Amino acid sequence: MWEQQQSQMQRVKNSGIIGCNGSPIKDDKEEEMSQSALAIFRAKEEEIEKKKMEVKNKVHAQLGRVEEATKRLAEIREELEALTDPMRKEVGIIRKRIDAVNKELRPLGQSCQKKEREYKEALEAVNEKNKEKAQLVTKLMELVGESERMRMRKLEELSKNVDTLVGESERMRMRKLEELSKNVDTVK
Repeated sequence: MWEQQQSQMQRVKNSGIIGCNGSPIKDDKEEEMSQSALAIFRAKEEEIEKKKMEVKNKVHAQLGRVEEATKRLAEIREELEALTDPMRKEVGIIRKRIDAVNKELRPLGQSCQKKEREYKEALEAVNEKNKEKAQLVTKLMELVGESERMRMRKLEELSKNVDTLVGESERMRMRKLEELSKNVDTVK
């Protein structure tokens, strides 16, 4: 395809050449060459337009995924706020950083749509921020998991303490009942 276009372009450039007998090449041939050049130009424009739409669709799809991830993070945040968390400060810091990254992602994505010639640079920045966001989400999930493990250990400790106290209380009651029983037997 490209070679054909190059060949046709060369013919168009050569259309002004004068023939061997000194007379210009026929007007029909010139017309055909100019139409061919116009057809090539139109094909290139269509190809550029097609690529432009592909880029727009890719950017739009990526923005959709980012928005879905943002919604899911908001849900996770609400669930975290409902729990008392010993790592609340760290979680808050991570959450703020995730929000900051999300705020940075949005203008970067819009910049890709508005400035297609700067698409490559903006996409690299978006990818870096997505990577950072993924790392932050991973860290958040690790912190949440660690927090849950710590709370479960604490609950188990409290449960053991309660069991110990109940057992001790039962033993004391039994001793007291035995003493009372002996006292009742001696009184009789």
